[in-house]
Amino acid sequence: MVDLVEVPLRAVGGFFQMSAQTLRAVFSRPFQRQEFIDQAWFVARVSMVPTVLVAIPFTVLVSFTINILLREIGAADLSGAGAALGTVTQVGPIVTVLIVAGAGATAICADLSARTIREEIDAMKVLGINPIHRLVVPRVLASTGVALLLNGLVCTIGILGGFVFSVFIQDVNPGAFVNGITLLTGFGELMLSMVKAGLFGMIAGLVAAYLGLNVKGGAKSVGDAVNQTVVFAFMALFVVNVLITTIGIKLTAG
Repeated sequence: MVDLVEVPLRAVGGFFQMSAQTLRAVFSRPFQRQEFIDQAWFVARVSMVPTVLVAIPFTVLVSFTINILLREIGAADLSGAGAALGTVTQVGPIVTVLIVAGAGATAICADLSARTIREEIDAMKVLGINPIHRLVVPRVLASTGVALLLNGLVCTIGILGGFVFSVFIQDVNPGAFVNGITLLTGFGELMLSMVKAGLFGMIAGLVAAYLGLNVKGGAKSVGDAVNQTVVFAFMALFVVNVLITTIGIKLTAG
């Protein structure tokens, strides 16, 4: 019974310890510029297509649901406001969660897990190379940066998709749709969305790095670590989404 409590608490403590080490290592020199560029391109490459494929049906669902409600109350001209608010504050960050945790973080975890079981990490430590500074920092920063870019992409796809679906499928006036975009969605909502996306990318990268560096066993443990990355990242990111959304609503409403 003690192990059931001690092991998870030890893992949580180890995660926060690695997170603190990563934060300190961000400001260490030299900065691994080439590794950062390679990892950013790697995460973007595995995330771009899934982002587009997931963003389009999410957009259609949100626009369709909102427009039905607005038609019922005779306010179909406000569909642009509803589509922009739903896309920027919820759809963008949520799709970012799904893609960053499901595609980007798992790829990072698989890479670091393979290095760990091949004892490359131990060899780096023997040579005096800090794996946190050399491997984790570029991957976490890359995951954060790509998450911000993906959020912007999803928001753009969401608003454009909402426009096409509302105007050409549900006969909403195009001018009214465009005029309503900024009615409920302003700079504050956009910044809140970007903050959430950045935190999602950072947390997903940290979870993937921690599980990848602490994998034990053979090849089977790599698959287990990847599966755990998806589960733990989703759990953490949805909790963060609720907290940041609550705080953001309080701030923007005030």
